[in-house]
Amino acid sequence: LHLSAVKLAELHSDLKIQEKDELSWKKLKAEGLDEDGEKEAKLRRNLNVIMAKYGMNGKKDSQLVDTNYIKDGTESDTLDDPRLEKLWSKAKTSGKFSDEELDKLWREFKHHKEKIREYNILLETVSRTEDIHKNVISPSEENLVKEEVLHNKHRELKDKLRSINQGFERLRKVSHQGYDTTSEFEEPRVIDLWDMAKSANFTEKELESFREELKHFEAKIEKHHHYQKQLEISHQKLKHVEGTGDKDHLNRNREKYAMLEEKTKELGYKVKKHLQDLSSRISQGLQHNEL
Repeated sequence: LHLSAVKLAELHSDLKIQEKDELSWKKLKAEGLDEDGEKEAKLRRNLNVIMAKYGMNGKKDSQLVDTNYIKDGTESDTLDDPRLEKLWSKAKTSGKFSDEELDKLWREFKHHKEKIREYNILLETVSRTEDIHKNVISPSEENLVKEEVLHNKHRELKDKLRSINQGFERLRKVSHQGYDTTSEFEEPRVIDLWDMAKSANFTEKELESFREELKHFEAKIEKHHHYQKQLEISHQKLKHVEGTGDKDHLNRNREKYAMLEEKTKELGYKVKKHLQDLSSRISQGLQHNEL
């Protein structure tokens, strides 16, 4: 796959979550609690996203080129969207951003690109399901269940599209005006969650509690970023030491790299699991709005 050390650690975290979710689903299925197959379909969609994200789906150019902003800046990847490319180009040449802010903004653009990718995979899945459903002529209780599954998928599509539109508006505003120094959050995923939480059916007390939890979540993400940077630096040092032939030095670097790799995997798993939980709570609040 030619993945960097950081991407391999991320892949490990994603697959660990996928494995845990599949084990939970098998238990539910054994108890007869996924009769409509919705949870199984969601697991399949999540796996498709992972395979596309890391270039394991057999499609050319499907893998995100690894961009390590510590190592090689922000020029080794494309955004696959003319509107995003235009905004990014404007931001780079505006003179309103420091190098550190440009790195942060690039992460926001990459995050937005990933959201669009996930939306398109879900849209393709829904379209295939609809085509199968249309070919079934006789109405039955099973088909009514499938209609409910489709309804849930359309609601999920609506939530993702809302998030994409909100995210694009934010990128447009930041690209033109620069970063707001009074902004509460900096991490793209946290900003997304906070924007959506404000649109959900939360009381003031619940929203304030959620805000505090997001602050803790952002700190967890920052810690993960720190270990990702250290892992990449350690990987570069290890490659250098391998060429020197110094066995003692090599063993010490291998030990440090293994420790950083394990810590990065562990934190990555915790961040993504926490993100799942927070997203689920917001989704429930948004669904309540529609009732």
